[in-house]
Amino acid sequence: MKRNAISDLVQWKNNPEHKPLVIRGARQVGKTWLMKEFGKNFYKNFVYFNFDEEDDLKSVFETNKNPQRIIELLSLIAGEKIFPEETLIVFDEIQECPQALNTLKYFKEKAHEYHVMAAGSLLGTLLAQPKSYPVGMVNLLDLYPVCFDEFLEAVDPGLFAYYESIQKDQQIEEIFHNRLMENYNNYLIIGGMPECVVSWVNYKDPSKVSQIQRELIEIYENDFSKHNGKVNSGRILMVFRSIVSQLAKANEKFIYGAVRQGGRARDFEEAIEWLVSAGMLNRVYNVSRMEHPLSAFDKLDQFKLFLFDTGLLKHMAGIDNSAILLKSDYQFKGPLTENYVLQQLRGQFEVAPHYFSDKHGEIDFVLQNGTEIIPVEVKGGEDKSAPTFKRYIAEKHPKHAIRFSKRGYRRDGEITNIPLYLAGKLKELL
Repeated sequence: MKRNAISDLVQWKNNPEHKPLVIRGARQVGKTWLMKEFGKNFYKNFVYFNFDEEDDLKSVFETNKNPQRIIELLSLIAGEKIFPEETLIVFDEIQECPQALNTLKYFKEKAHEYHVMAAGSLLGTLLAQPKSYPVGMVNLLDLYPVCFDEFLEAVDPGLFAYYESIQKDQQIEEIFHNRLMENYNNYLIIGGMPECVVSWVNYKDPSKVSQIQRELIEIYENDFSKHNGKVNSGRILMVFRSIVSQLAKANEKFIYGAVRQGGRARDFEEAIEWLVSAGMLNRVYNVSRMEHPLSAFDKLDQFKLFLFDTGLLKHMAGIDNSAILLKSDYQFKGPLTENYVLQQLRGQFEVAPHYFSDKHGEIDFVLQNGTEIIPVEVKGGEDKSAPTFKRYIAEKHPKHAIRFSKRGYRRDGEITNIPLYLAGKLKELL
């Protein structure tokens, strides 16, 4: 399976100013595979060290700060010589050895010619505490689950070639529209966890995918209970398990009292921060005004929380596959579709997506592209009613107004209707 992140890694390798690279992302999104695949294809060789599996490794970093000495010892452990620029050094589960994380700054300062890459689960939570890692001494890359275009390339390379060729304002023939919609529906069910996608490619068996999703959720919930930091693990679990019911509410805004009766911000704030830092949840803030710069208008006490993977959200919500495949309207269709769109929008624009809500209504997402503000409406079906969205357009006449839906790619007055399967291409279609 190809991952788009490979091109980010190639850029990193070719940049003469690069620093050691730290890859962040939730557990099981494919960090280990990505580093090994990159080492195999873009270097003469690579050496792989896992701090979770090899406890003795830690002693190398506990007693040495000199990168040249560390390289000598790692060469001995790996049983092969490590060459500058030719060997990729991979540290996995580096969160198990904070000293190794800290050593990265010495590689940047004193051994710049060696190429070093590190990853680990829950690294985001560690990096959120500046004391624990070399700020400014590393490059960071966030890895997310497989997005729709990567999924499509894995399951139907021919159709992916057509998808790749779609240009701005292009007429999409009905036969291709229907096939792409079919793959979009499958993606809602399977999601982007690499193990689920590989299982689907190999077996086309939804029950196998469902089994993997159930096991992944168990793994994550176990991770919370094993977590022994200062954030209460029970509260992390409560917030995580409340996501489906939070999104099922009429306005989807996160309500602390919905996690536990009488719950307050101070009870759950740290748990939310932890889950967002761990890459498990995506937080979208409400803005008081739809103006550039969006982040200046964040209402920090009003936000929505979405799950990092749509397939896992579908599984947690207990949606039957037939509801998605048979085009029926089901209760959770709106939130599931928004979760999908957010997952595809991540990383396309410099500023993270926001939303707008006031007493008159709501606009699903608000994007900032340069200084331009783009209102976005998300429809899970064919329905077109969206009074707040339309009122904003009538008053402000934005350069772009986007509606994602199951309809074809076309202009409706000032609104550009973009099929849901093209959400990942939004920026290039503007």
